[in-house]
Amino acid sequence: MALRKRSGKWHFRIKVDGKSYAETTGLAATERNMRKAQQIELEFIQALQEGRNPTRRIVVRKFSDAADDFLTWAKAHYREHTSSFKRIKTSFASAKAFFGSDPVSLIDEGKIDNYKAWRANEHEVRDITIRHDLHALSKFFGYAIRQHWTFTNPIRGVEIPSDANAVRMHILTPAEEKDYFMRAQKFPNLYDVGRLMVNQGMRPEEATVLAKADIDLGRGQIHIRRGKSKAAKRDLDITSESRSILERRMEGDSRWIFPSEKKRGNHIGRINSAHDSVTEQAAKDGVTINWVPYDLRHTFATRIAQGGIDLVTLAALLGHESIRLVQKYVHPTAEHKKTAMARYDRMIRKAEKTSQRKSKSLSN
Repeated sequence: MALRKRSGKWHFRIKVDGKSYAETTGLAATERNMRKAQQIELEFIQALQEGRNPTRRIVVRKFSDAADDFLTWAKAHYREHTSSFKRIKTSFASAKAFFGSDPVSLIDEGKIDNYKAWRANEHEVRDITIRHDLHALSKFFGYAIRQHWTFTNPIRGVEIPSDANAVRMHILTPAEEKDYFMRAQKFPNLYDVGRLMVNQGMRPEEATVLAKADIDLGRGQIHIRRGKSKAAKRDLDITSESRSILERRMEGDSRWIFPSEKKRGNHIGRINSAHDSVTEQAAKDGVTINWVPYDLRHTFATRIAQGGIDLVTLAALLGHESIRLVQKYVHPTAEHKKTAMARYDRMIRKAEKTSQRKSKSLSN
C-alpha cells in the first residue's frame, strides 16, 4: 500500500505493468478514513489488472464545506492577484447561502439557473455581478472535479451574461472631471491616484502599490511590475502632470509613492471610501456622481482611442493581452470615420503618383 497525505487528503501512487499512476481518494487524511482510502486503492489496482478503466468514486461533500476548502485553495492560488480572490470570495458569500448543504455532485444546470434568478430577483444585482458569480462557480467546479466531488461542471450548460450586457462604464465629460477633482482636493491620495489614472490609464491597484523604485524620472517612465496578466507588466511614458505628482511624492523616507502604515493593498479601500465621501458631499450640493474611480481609467482609454490611436498600442498601454478587450473603448464618430477615409484616400493617391513617376522614369 502506498497511501500518502497531500493537501489534507489521502493520495496513492502505484505502478502496474511498468506504468505509474498517481491518484487522490478525495478523502480527508485522517485515521478514520484510512481503511476506506486503502479500499479505493485496491479497487483501482484490481480494475487495472482486469483491463478495465478504474471507476472514480464521487466523494459526497456539502457545498458549504466544499466551498470553504475551495476558498482556502483559491487564496493561495491568487496570492499575487488579491483582487481576483476578493471577487471570488464575495461571490461565494451568496453561493453558500443559496446552495448550503446541497451535495456538490447534485448541483446541475437547473439549480444554477435558479441561483441566477435568485440573485437577480432577491438581491437585484446587475448582469455584471451575475457574470462574476458564475465565473467564480465555474472555477469552483473545476476544482471540485479534481477533488472527485463531482463529474461535471454545470456552468458549461448555463448562459452567462455577455460582455456587452455585463460591462458598465462611464466616460467623464470635461465638466464632470473638473468638478470631481475640485471636490477630491480634500483627499490627497484620491486626487493624485485619480490624476494618474486619467493621465496614464493605470488601474487603481497599479497606482496605489507604486514604489519609488518603479519611477524613472530620468527616462520619464513608470514601471508596472505586477499585474493580472503578463501584458499588465509594462512601462508607461510619464505625462507632464504625472511627472509633477510623482516628483512631489518622491520626497520623504518611505519607499512607497503612496505610503501607508498598514499592509500594502489597503489603499484601494481608502480610495473608494474617499470617493464615497466626495459622492455624498456632491449629492448634498445637488450634483450626482454615479460612477466609480475605475471609470477614470475608462475615460483615459476612450479619449486616447478617439484621438486616433491604433488598437494594438491601446492594448499595450492598458495592459491588455487581447485587442478584443479594448474595442469597448473605441466609439468612432462620423467625423472620425470621414477623416480616416480622407487619410486613406490621400495615401492611395500618393502611392499611385509614385508608381506613375517610376513608370515614366523607366520608359525614358
